[in-house]
Amino acid sequence: MVMEEEILIKAQDKENKNEILLYLLKNKGNYVSGEELSEKLKVTRTAIWKHINVFKKLGYEIDSVPRLGYCLKNSPDLFIPEEIWKDDNIKFLGSKIYYFDTIGSTNEKAKILALEGAPHGTLVLSEKQTKGKGRLGRKWESPDKQGIWLSIILRPSLTPEEAPKITLITAVACAKAIREQGVNCAIKWPNDILYKEKKLAGILTEISAEMDKINHVVVGIGINVNTKSFPEELEDIATSLYLIKNEYIERVPLLLTFLKGFELYYSELEKGNFSEVLKEWKNLNCTLGRKVRIIGKNFEVEGEACDIDEFGALLIKKDDGTFERILSGDVSLR
Repeated sequence: MVMEEEILIKAQDKENKNEILLYLLKNKGNYVSGEELSEKLKVTRTAIWKHINVFKKLGYEIDSVPRLGYCLKNSPDLFIPEEIWKDDNIKFLGSKIYYFDTIGSTNEKAKILALEGAPHGTLVLSEKQTKGKGRLGRKWESPDKQGIWLSIILRPSLTPEEAPKITLITAVACAKAIREQGVNCAIKWPNDILYKEKKLAGILTEISAEMDKINHVVVGIGINVNTKSFPEELEDIATSLYLIKNEYIERVPLLLTFLKGFELYYSELEKGNFSEVLKEWKNLNCTLGRKVRIIGKNFEVEGEACDIDEFGALLIKKDDGTFERILSGDVSLR
């Protein structure tokens, strides 16, 4: 990768990563000599110096000391692809990464890329979205460098009927990553992460499929990390980790925790072990056992949320004692 002076945006393949930045990230806090970098990475000392200056302009704090070399002290907490590739525990996610300073919607971009043949595990990340969206076309506030705005392109070996499972494993991975920050969030079926009834994160899953085959799935994830305020119409229904903890939360470590969790649960899903993930979901949910109202495209249902089945559908016990199986809809908790 040729680093730009602005935070840009081009696609990067894992095989075409910036080895200099990656080496510094993996040796963060330690001095690495220019000679060592030159020998290991087969680049000239002049090229190294030029790259170091570009990294500094991106916000990386790098000490340069004669005879000691370069030491990466601090990173700018940006979703630069090498920040993901530095973690060797992440396997298939990020085989290709599209990273943007600003974009309309990561999901819309991912859908275009998926149709163009982007590989399984491709990530689309942006520091800001101008047209971020939630379910039913709702706007999702995505302020600059204050959250995680991410879409994942998947090409699963699942049937279309099994597609809702992907939303559930995403919710589990997201909730558990947030809980590692000391925030006891909960999952509202099918796609929201709540803290004290306020939305902290959301998931938007969009699928392209035929009768018996999934072509691709795009999973969008939005996590309100360091948002300090919301528009007036959202103040009573949305929150962020910053507002909950009253402190800045580093976004890159949170992203890496989520990606590793997602890979774990996705691999279990592909192996046919969804029942274990389903148990995790039930342990983390705030929907089951409560009265709910669900509005779909052509229906409206009220009743008690009793369970979710092996395909991720919500089972509702209506007031007349009958049950209804719901695959999707807008859920209000009572």
